[in-house]
This record gives sequence, C-alpha cells and structure tokens, in this order.
Amino acid sequence: MMAAIQAAEYGAQVILLEKNEKLGKKLYITGKGRCNVTNACDRQGFFDHVVRNPRFLYSSYDAFSNWDMMSFLEKEGLVLKTERGDRVFPFSDKASDVTKTLQTAMERRKVRWVLHSEVKELLLDEVNPDSPEKKGKTQASMICRGVILSDGRRIEADSVIVAAGGLSYPSTGSTGDGCRFAEEAGHTVSAIYPSLVPFEAEIGKRIPCAALQGLALKNVGIEIRDGGKRLAEDFGELLFTHFGVSGPVILTASSLITERLNDGSGKKLELRIDLKPALTEEQLDARLQRELAAGANRQMKNLAGSLYPSSLIPVILQLADISPEKCGREVTREERARLLSVTKAFPVTLSGTRGLSEAIITRGGVSVREINPKTMESKLVHGLYFAGEVLDVDAFTGGFNLQIAWSTGAAAGRSAALAESSYSQL
Repeated sequence: MMAAIQAAEYGAQVILLEKNEKLGKKLYITGKGRCNVTNACDRQGFFDHVVRNPRFLYSSYDAFSNWDMMSFLEKEGLVLKTERGDRVFPFSDKASDVTKTLQTAMERRKVRWVLHSEVKELLLDEVNPDSPEKKGKTQASMICRGVILSDGRRIEADSVIVAAGGLSYPSTGSTGDGCRFAEEAGHTVSAIYPSLVPFEAEIGKRIPCAALQGLALKNVGIEIRDGGKRLAEDFGELLFTHFGVSGPVILTASSLITERLNDGSGKKLELRIDLKPALTEEQLDARLQRELAAGANRQMKNLAGSLYPSSLIPVILQLADISPEKCGREVTREERARLLSVTKAFPVTLSGTRGLSEAIITRGGVSVREINPKTMESKLVHGLYFAGEVLDVDAFTGGFNLQIAWSTGAAAGRSAALAESSYSQL
C-alpha cells in the first residue's frame, strides 16, 4: 500500500494486486491488534534495532523515516500516540484504522486495487542488447513487463513491485510467493528462518515448562549462552508456556539466535534467568538468611512465598534440591547456596524455536546485494522492485519491522514511478 501510494504520488497509474479478501491483512494482527506502526526513536536508535543488513536501509530510511511516516499518517487524518519504548500506535488502538487510512490515501491518489487476485508468475523478457539504455545503465539482461495471475490473466506494466511478505503467519497470505518470484528471476534468496518467535524449552534438563504455564515474570534479566559464549542478554518480561518460553525478551533474543536453533544440528542452548536482577549475589544471600531466620519454624513451601511467585516455588525448591517440608532453620549453607544459584541463574534449556506460523517476522529473503538500496530495483531485472519483509532485512520488536516496510515501500514506489519512461525502449 505504501509503495502504491508513493508511485501514484509521483504520477504513475497504479494497480495493486491483493490475493486476500481484504487489504492489509497482516496489519490487523500486529501489536496484538493495535498495530505498532513505527517507533519514535532517533535515526541511530532505529539502526541500533535493525539486526540484519542495517546499512542497506540507510538511503530508503533517510528518504522516508519513521518521522516521515508519522507525519504522513497524521496528514491523512490518523491520530497517533506514543507509548513505553517509543512505540507508536493509532490513538484508537485499532489496527483497522491504519488500514483504512492507507486505503483512503490510495483512493485520493486514484490507486486501483483488485482483491482475490493471486499472482502466479512474473512476465520476464530479455533486454535488447543494442538499446542505448542497456549499454549505459546496468548489466541487467532481463526486464519485467508485468505479471500473470493464477486465473491466466496477463497484466502488463512498466514496473512491478513485489511486496508479498515473507513466510511468517502464512494465514495472512505470506506464503513465500515473493521469494519464489525472486528466485525465478535469478535472485539469490537466503535461508528462511522464523524470527521474533517463542522458544521450545524445558526447565533444567528434565522439568517441562508446562509446570509453569501462564507464569509471567516481569523485570527479570536473561542471558543465552552456547557453552562459554554469550549470545544474547536482555531485561524485561518473560512468559512460560506449555511448550517453552515467550514474552518480549524472548522474542527479541530469537532474532539473534534463530539460525543456531534451526540449522539441523540439534544443538541446545542455555537460557539463564536472573529472577532478582536488582540484587547482587551478596545482597541476595543476606536476604535469604533474613527470610530463613524469620521463618525458622515455617516450611520452605510456605516460607518461600515472600521471595517467589507461588507457582514457581515447587520448581525452585526442586532445582535447589530442598525438601518443601523442611523448615527454615533446617536449611543448610549448601542448600542456601543452591537456592541463591537457581535464583540468579534459573536454568532453562532451549531446544528450538516455534515454526513460521507463530513467527512475527521472517529471517532471510532476497539478497540485498542484488538490490539497489536507493531505489529497491533489482540489479538483475529492469523494472522489478522488492520491498518489505521479502528482503533479507529484519529488526527487533517495537515498530521497527513495519518501518522497514514503509521505508522500502516508499522507495520502491517512488523509484518505479520515476523510472517508468526509461523502460519502454528496452
């Protein structure tokens, strides 16, 4: 939609082909239905949150930044608000209002869209090697002249923008079509992995996470390690599920290690949760001693309620190898040391990630080495552009991935419109 709006803004006649029954289907589920449209950070803050190929985005971001996106939406009549972490939402908390705003913006610019229109393949042709544009422009040997729909219809065009998403949440239409189109046009598509996705895990090496299902831990520290190597660390909220762990800190960490857990090696990683990050080990030990003294005659299963959520107590005591029936005065120094250890480094073994159907975004996609970063045009095929999640670029949660879509979409639309006339003789 952003590519269509920008292309029309620069004078192109635009048709948007949507295979779903409505526009912006994936937008409806972003931000838990509220649509975290972007992030109100500064330029450096934005690029600090881009995990994969941030330098590729410099030109498109500078031409259409998060602030440009907010200004655009407000000019189109959408009231915005900024929440914790500089996350920007529609004031109404309705993702549908974002889609309506974009749809209205397209109507104003006379963009035509057709629903239930699935593109089957690109119309590719060889470039005339004797054309003056070919000799002086690029080494591209192909040109895209339109598309063929699944019902056999051919739609010819001067430029084609592929903004079909990745493979995450396939129920929204992201079924890998864009990557297939890219490969058929000769592009390299890097391995696809689920990202911003929960982990499958067990507590320690024998306790199912289902034992803590539904437990949300706020203000905890996490560290993920592969042997002696630290792979990720964060602070925030974590959630135990029937299959493993989720929550903001887990989703963020997944974008850094998804490839390691999905490379087919069966490798497992260690997640350590600091349940009391505000306390040093010495401070926590002093706290434990005070609690044990105050509850000298109380059983540990009751005494520990002042330290941990009730559902966590049986698991904590099991990991520390302390009998729930033991009284505070009976806890030995060694047992207290084990309790301190599992509190500061609660052990979780990560065995894998959930699948693409549960991933917020896709890691991997069309190689950015084969795309012009200023225009989003293919370096291999004239008149073919890529934008959004289909590209091998991704970021942390917080509105950054949608901003990548806005920035690259705007660049593709603007560039495709301005380049139209130069392709007619190829």
